[in-house]
Amino acid sequence: MNKFDFNDILIKPAKQSNIQSRKDINPFHNGFLPLITAPMDSVIDIPSELKYRNLKILTTLPRGETGAIGFESYSLIEIEKLFKNKELSSNGHYLIDIANGHMTSLLSLTKELKLAYPKIILMVGNVANPETYYLLSNAGADYVRVGIGNGGACSTTLHTGIGFPMGSLICECYELSATLKNPAKIVADGGMQNYSDIIKALALGADYVMVGNLFNKAIDSCGDNYLWKFFKVSNKIANLAYKYKIPIYKKFRGMSTKEVQRKWGNTTIKTSEGVIRFRKAEYYLQQWVENFEDYLRSAMSYSNCKTLEEFIGNVEIIKISENSYQRFKK
Repeated sequence: MNKFDFNDILIKPAKQSNIQSRKDINPFHNGFLPLITAPMDSVIDIPSELKYRNLKILTTLPRGETGAIGFESYSLIEIEKLFKNKELSSNGHYLIDIANGHMTSLLSLTKELKLAYPKIILMVGNVANPETYYLLSNAGADYVRVGIGNGGACSTTLHTGIGFPMGSLICECYELSATLKNPAKIVADGGMQNYSDIIKALALGADYVMVGNLFNKAIDSCGDNYLWKFFKVSNKIANLAYKYKIPIYKKFRGMSTKEVQRKWGNTTIKTSEGVIRFRKAEYYLQQWVENFEDYLRSAMSYSNCKTLEEFIGNVEIIKISENSYQRFKK
């Protein structure tokens, strides 16, 4: 059976919509938009976390950053050590941040952590197999990151051939979640190129979408600033240049790059499945978030959905041809 991705589908409007105004729509989960920051040091750090929270975005900090308001990120080895030494908070929010979430050791640790700390909030992944989502959900994970090789700073699929088209992956995980008593939240992670990709991910069944590249391209993101991709400049100079329409580029790097491995003090540098890119700054973070909220409200209005619970996984999806996609791609 052929799998599909975001460019292969559209959301079909409801036959009739009873929604008179987008103001009648609630696009929030408990006061937050269905967005989570990617745990990347060119997207978020401790000083910028509050900015995201004030914009109603859930946060995950990169490994090595502690004192988070939202999720703190640890490798499998790091969180095993914290668990063994009894250094985990009984009601903490933790992300086990590993590339291969299909490992048996992650499944076992998830069960152990949730048994020892029932109130801990645990996000795990990444996975690219719906059945692995099912297993981790049954093990007690609260959130599961789905998607491998799709991210703008990830080259896993390109080099290894491992992956699963994101549209089908979300859809099939959502179908499995409906069979579970306490399903983990589905976090679609990687490769979101525009607003509609995020909205389609939600329509297919994702509870949240993890965003990196699109946040990095905000002039006020924590990514390093460069003039003409060569000269690193301060935030003050970058903001001044941006104000006068002088191109500023933000450094965007995958967290498995050799550069990050050296930052973490790794003595053995492994072949990287991450890349470093320079993205032209295109907007302020608040502008992007306001636009996203408006577009999401609009999509929900067309779909006759007043809440995210009505919208997520419950709208009609239609598959389209490449010619159909090119017709509206502008």
